[in-house]
Amino acid sequence: MPNSPTNSPGEIGDVAVDSRHKTEIPRRFKVLLHNDDYTTMEFVIDVLRQFFHKTEPEATHIMLTVHKKGRAVAGIYTRDIAESKVARVLKYARESKMPLLVTAEPE
Repeated sequence: MPNSPTNSPGEIGDVAVDSRHKTEIPRRFKVLLHNDDYTTMEFVIDVLRQFFHKTEPEATHIMLTVHKKGRAVAGIYTRDIAESKVARVLKYARESKMPLLVTAEPE
């Protein structure tokens, strides 16, 4: 039955109809590696290969960017994954006695 004068908008007959909300794309976060004077270049490459699944050339390029510019993006993820990667890398760095700083920020 089409909307009759007794039906309010959003209702068809005796059934209330919910309008659908548009789903949003989740916000993305950059995982950043920061330069310091103590973490070795080899360790940064190891982290990029182990935790971010980079190839040797990709890891080397990112490591050199960190070294020259002070920081670089290791990867872009949803918030939960980015925070998990930051926590795992920081734990690994501390266990390895490296002061590597890793952060996540909105894209």
